[in-house]
Amino acid sequence: MNSKGLKYLAKDSAKWLAISAGLEFANMLRMLPYGQKSRHRGVIFTLHHVREGRVCGFSPNAHLSVTPDFLDTAIKTVLDEGYEIIPLHAIKARLQEPDGKSFAVFTLDDGYRNNASDALPVFTRYQAPFTVFAARGLTRRTNTIWWETVAALLNTQDAFEYDFGSGPETLHCRSLSEKTAVSERLARHIIGRHENSAIAALNIAAEKCGIDPLGIVDTLVMDEAELSDFARQPLVSIGAHTCSHRALAFLDDTTAATEMRESADYVEAVTGIRPCTLAYPYGFRTAVSGRDERLAGECGFKLAVTTQPGTLGTNALSRPYALPRISLNGLYQKARYVRALAGGLPFGMTG
Repeated sequence: MNSKGLKYLAKDSAKWLAISAGLEFANMLRMLPYGQKSRHRGVIFTLHHVREGRVCGFSPNAHLSVTPDFLDTAIKTVLDEGYEIIPLHAIKARLQEPDGKSFAVFTLDDGYRNNASDALPVFTRYQAPFTVFAARGLTRRTNTIWWETVAALLNTQDAFEYDFGSGPETLHCRSLSEKTAVSERLARHIIGRHENSAIAALNIAAEKCGIDPLGIVDTLVMDEAELSDFARQPLVSIGAHTCSHRALAFLDDTTAATEMRESADYVEAVTGIRPCTLAYPYGFRTAVSGRDERLAGECGFKLAVTTQPGTLGTNALSRPYALPRISLNGLYQKARYVRALAGGLPFGMTG
């Protein structure tokens, strides 16, 4: 490994150590009187993949994958901490109760096949309800998962061509530092106003290297028939996740509203139940605007969730279309981290 590679490895290690230290500190604080008083009314957890084993090779998406054992640990931990696990759609009623029991909600984004094969048995073991957010373009195989395409390229190629808009350029990805730099640059370029064309260019680059982006989706994501069967499970609710999984804040009013409304139409057509909940793609601040919150209400949703971290307190219903969620991150799979996150201390305030 060259000096640049060591620099990137040190940077990632320092970040991991800093976050781990913060979680360890928050876990200790929760045992103090202040920590006990800071207990919030509820928490919504975000997950994506639930599957056996650790991700191998260069893993820019490792944070999106937890093991079934860790999911089991997370559920057991929140139950032991006195939380009741409730469906997402029940949050409004629970928060309106003056002295209701603390609650936890589990959500999973994108409709991965392992949500049925690996996650469902764990939730069933505890009779814990959960919501999976499905995107039409993924289950119909009309859209690709660009972050998985990027991972495939970086794990199989030493270099590839990509057009950022000014003509093709060669992206070298031989070392850890080069792979990290390319991954970060592509992510910055793709999530924006030209997401469709940026992903199309990425798909072209992948196909030239013998990688099938739609094949990746077909391997990872439930199709319509599987989603329909999955939705019949009594613990499962299916929420809307737009049609094309684009960052809504960068779309015009009509397109953003269409993405939401047609996503709800699609879920209803496949499952027989119209979804009352929506998860914004990406969900961070620059990907979701106040306009999107307004449109979510106009499209008939009762609740919408972001990926902005925080817990739920008495004022959460003042913004029901911008509810925070806490990621159960694949890089931090320990019970004490779940306790620290659920307690809300790492975020400093109630959502």
